[in-house]
Order: sequence, then C-alpha cells, then structure tokens
Amino acid sequence: MHSFGQAVDRATYRKVVGRFATGVAIVTTALDGVDHAMTVNSFTSVSLDPLLVLFCAEKVARFHDAVLASGTWGVSILPASLEDASRFFAHRGRPLDGQLERWPHHRGASGAALFDEAIATLECATTAVHPGGDHSIVVGQVLAMGIPHDGSPLIYHDGQYKSL
Repeated sequence: MHSFGQAVDRATYRKVVGRFATGVAIVTTALDGVDHAMTVNSFTSVSLDPLLVLFCAEKVARFHDAVLASGTWGVSILPASLEDASRFFAHRGRPLDGQLERWPHHRGASGAALFDEAIATLECATTAVHPGGDHSIVVGQVLAMGIPHDGSPLIYHDGQYKSL
C-alpha cells in the first residue's frame, strides 16, 4: 500500500467524492416472487461491445444477496420528479411487501420492475461480480433498454439532490 504522507479519513473522503455529480437510478430485481429495489448513484456504462453497465451494491444490504441470486436486474434512471422514490429506496429496513405500490411501474422481460416515469430503463443479466471493499461491483450485459420519457434528470451532488 502506498502512502503519500497525508492522512486520509472517511469523512474527508465522503466530502471529496461527493463533489462528483452523479445521476440517480433505482436498481430492481425479483427473487422468488418478491421485489427488491435500491437507490444507486454508482451506475455507469462500461462497454459498447458487448453492451455492459455496472452498479455497486453494499454487501450488508439485503438487495445485494437478492440481486446476486436473481442474476437479472432492471435500472430506472430517475427524473427530478422521482426524488421521493430515490429517498425511499435509499433507506434500509423498509418492508418489502408493497414497497413499489406508490409509484407506477411495469414488469420488464426480466421480471424486474421498471418505473413508468423513468427517463431511461435498462434490463441486464449479471456477467461478473467483483469485490470492491464493503461493496460488490455488479457488471451486467444489457438485454433490453428504452427511453420512456424525456425530463430533467435527478442529480446527486455535494450531499444534495439537484436537477439540471
């Protein structure tokens, strides 16, 4: 491990990486007839050939084990109007039963829920899972995608939701 002489701590790290503006998405999966969902801002395109994307899931989150067991997942890229959904699915410990009822959604071919108001959606099959500290980096091949709505994207920057 290299050291550059300056102490690095978690609080400063969170502030520094929080300066990188990200989009916000909800990743969903279905396992044994139960819907699982999680807000992420660690979503990105990886490759055009083949079409690959990734997101990071915290290992202690119940979503982590569900998405790995399922092997398929959906991504709903959120407009600013779905900030309430982003906040809801970012909290741990909420009941799984009926958690999606507040927001119009439909099932993709993968069985994962996709938000009707999303500005873009993707459905993916997991192709690789890499260790990433307290998270797993989940890579998936894109099997379906769409642009259901235009709208201003929901952005997360410096610890706050924003929009363009």
